[in-house]
Amino acid sequence: MTPSLTRRSLTTTLAGVAAMALLAACGGSSSGGSSDKVRFGYINDFNGASLIAIAEAKGLWKKHGLSAEATVFTNGPLQIQALGTNNLDFGYIGPGAMWLPASGQAKVVAVNTLGNSDRVLAQPGITSMQQLKGKTVAVPEGTSGDMILSLALEKAGMTKDDLKVVPMDPSTIVSAFSSQQVDGAGFWYPAAATIKKQVPDLVELAKNADFEEDVSFPTAFVAGNKVVADQPEKTKKVLAVLREAMAFRSEHTDEAIELTAAMLKIPVDQVEADAANNKVLSVEELDKLTEDGTVVKWLKGMNDYFVDAGKLKKPVDPETYYTGDLFTGAAK
Repeated sequence: MTPSLTRRSLTTTLAGVAAMALLAACGGSSSGGSSDKVRFGYINDFNGASLIAIAEAKGLWKKHGLSAEATVFTNGPLQIQALGTNNLDFGYIGPGAMWLPASGQAKVVAVNTLGNSDRVLAQPGITSMQQLKGKTVAVPEGTSGDMILSLALEKAGMTKDDLKVVPMDPSTIVSAFSSQQVDGAGFWYPAAATIKKQVPDLVELAKNADFEEDVSFPTAFVAGNKVVADQPEKTKKVLAVLREAMAFRSEHTDEAIELTAAMLKIPVDQVEADAANNKVLSVEELDKLTEDGTVVKWLKGMNDYFVDAGKLKKPVDPETYYTGDLFTGAAK
C-alpha cells in the first residue's frame, strides 16, 4: 500500500479537543456496596453497546463483584485518549482505531465481533472512486471510516492526495452529507442509515467485505495499560462479565438486540439491521481463535495496513498488546 496516505497523528486529529467534554453519561449504572468500580466506555451501536446492555439487564456486574459506570463516546480514539488520561478503565473500539493499542496506548483485552459496517458513501451520480477525484470527502480520522476510505483508495490506485479530505466528527458527517455539503464520506452503519433516509439514492462505493481476503476487521474491548498491569483482579472480573455477556448474546441474539435497543432508546428494527452488518462470535469461537493464533494473524494483517497508512512506523507483535491469555484465563 502507498506510504503517501495521511500520517496525521492522533494528537493532531484531536488537537484542542477535551475528550471528556464529548461524553454523555449513560443512565444505567450498577451499584454493589464494596464492589470494585469500573468506568466503561462504549459507542451507541450494536457492536459497542450490546454487551454493556446485557451485563446491566442480567445483573452481571454485581454478580462478578463490580459496580459499572458506562459512558457513551462518539468513536474509539476518544476512548483511547480517556484511558491514557485515567478518565476511563475499559472501552470499545472499532477496527480503524486498532493502531492505537498497537502503538502502545492501550491493551486489547477481548475481541468482540467481526465488523462489516464500514462504507465509502457518495452522493447520487458518483459511481466510482475515480469520480471522487478532486471532490470533498468527510472522514472521522483514526477510525474505521478512515480505514475503509484508505483501503478503497488504494484499491483504485489513488491516495488521499487525490481528494479534498475534511476531518469531521460523526454527527457533523450526517448533517454535511445529508445537506450535500460533501461529495462523499468514509463512514459506518448505523449512522449511515440516518443519512440514507435523507439521501435514499446515495451510492455505496466500498464496504469491508470487499477487502476480507486481505484484511479482517475485528472490533474489540480495550483497557488502560495501568489497569491491566496494576489491577489484575478487576481486569479478570471485567473479562468474566464480558465472556458471560458474549455467551448470552450468541445464544439469545434476538433478546440481545432488544436489550440494546432499550438501552440506546432506538427502535429494535434499527438495531437488528445494525447487527446484521456484523458477525457475532461466541465465547467458544473466540477462545479457539485466540489459542490457534487466528486473532494474532488478524492483528498482524491490520498492522501491515497501518504501517502502509502511516499510522505505525513498523510492524508490531500483537502479543505485546493483545492479552489473549487473560481473556481465556477468565473462564477459570
